[in-house]
Amino acid sequence: MADRVDDVEVANRRAPVIEPGYTFGTVTDKISAIVLKRPTSTGWFIGFGIAFMLTMMMLFAIGYLVVKGTGIWGINIPIGWGFAIVNFVWWIGIGHAGTLISAILLLLRQSWRNSINRFAEAMTLFAVAAAGIFPLIHTGRPWLAYWLFPYPNTMNYWPQFRSPLLWDVFAVSTYFTISLLFWFVGLIPDLATLRDRSENRWAQMIYGMLAMGWRGSARHWHRYETMYLLLAGLATPLVLSVHTVVSFDFAIAIVPGWHTTIFPPYFVAGAIYSGFAMVLMLAIPIRKIYGLEDFITDRHLQNSAKVMLATGWIVAYGYGMEAFMGWYSGNRYDSFLLWNRLHGPYQFFYYLLLICNIGSPQLLWIRKLRTNSFGLFMVSFVILVGMWLERFVIVVMSLHRDFLNSSWGMYYPTRWDWMTYIGTIGMFLAAMFLFVRILPMISIFEMRTLLPEAEVKAE
Repeated sequence: MADRVDDVEVANRRAPVIEPGYTFGTVTDKISAIVLKRPTSTGWFIGFGIAFMLTMMMLFAIGYLVVKGTGIWGINIPIGWGFAIVNFVWWIGIGHAGTLISAILLLLRQSWRNSINRFAEAMTLFAVAAAGIFPLIHTGRPWLAYWLFPYPNTMNYWPQFRSPLLWDVFAVSTYFTISLLFWFVGLIPDLATLRDRSENRWAQMIYGMLAMGWRGSARHWHRYETMYLLLAGLATPLVLSVHTVVSFDFAIAIVPGWHTTIFPPYFVAGAIYSGFAMVLMLAIPIRKIYGLEDFITDRHLQNSAKVMLATGWIVAYGYGMEAFMGWYSGNRYDSFLLWNRLHGPYQFFYYLLLICNIGSPQLLWIRKLRTNSFGLFMVSFVILVGMWLERFVIVVMSLHRDFLNSSWGMYYPTRWDWMTYIGTIGMFLAAMFLFVRILPMISIFEMRTLLPEAEVKAE
């Protein structure tokens, strides 16, 4: 009897993330029916159509860029880095939450990850794909991008391994590869479920090929769990390393405001911060539209909000250290950068950044807001805007007033900058629309592992 009481107390502390009353069959039916049985709504077609048109706009802007060159952008001297690098860092940061939720929380045995890890992993892939566009087109000659890879060639031309651009190539490509493998391996058992439940012959064949012969035997599960754990171990250091390498793009430069050792942890915290904001902006409408409140519960919203609150304070500490070192260092260029942020021509964006990234997250101390879908959605949106402004401030405000007064200038993005940036948002959303229609957005087999806990909780 005492053992049974202990089991119940443990279940109460862990707060199962699936409501009692479900069975293996009902969990499988509810999630798989979204893909196999639920008709495609008019709203889905409208949303996908808008996202697809934005993607076409991006392709048109990139095509015009290839024909005309980077002169159509707002970049100039001294601002050689503009929207391309701002958006690259922003998208890479958004992709971090997926790996954190999938790999690190798996290793820490946090069961609340099971409801949101699948679409968070998909979000990672689509965000990294959007990010990869910008360094490629920023080089000015994207058709020669293969020169960045070390391969034997007749020109005896080898990459400059001291260039942070090359570090980005290896860091981002490794991150994307591991994330893709981790996402696909996690899908295999669910692909087999869709294969067995689908009534369409073509769908059975496609899901069957993707399931790679999965039959759910003990040998299959043993090998699957071993591989999944190994990939989680490989992906975990990437959460820290990828955005650290991205921060080195700035930290190794001598530009005031960039040449600082706080950038690696500051960038990683900011990436997780913006990544969880995007997770919430996706999870909240998805659970409402598809009636998944029993799977994506208030607990998920609360935990994600707490992570945002914690990383928000780390980001605020980074802002404070930047200001303190600009004042305390005695370096007149760093001191001027601080003055320029507070009183210069871009001061509005800096103050708006502080409001978005430091002020708005403080609302998350309120418990009711952490479980209020609309309020949490709006706070997440404000944080994403603030994190984009942070990258804009770091890139543009550090460059537009150089060491020499004669080289000062202003940066004004053109319509081609905006078309490319907004187009990547459309590409990201179009990919998410397709994902929720053709693949299970919630891991079926991982949700089924939570049923025993839910039964203990009910008793």
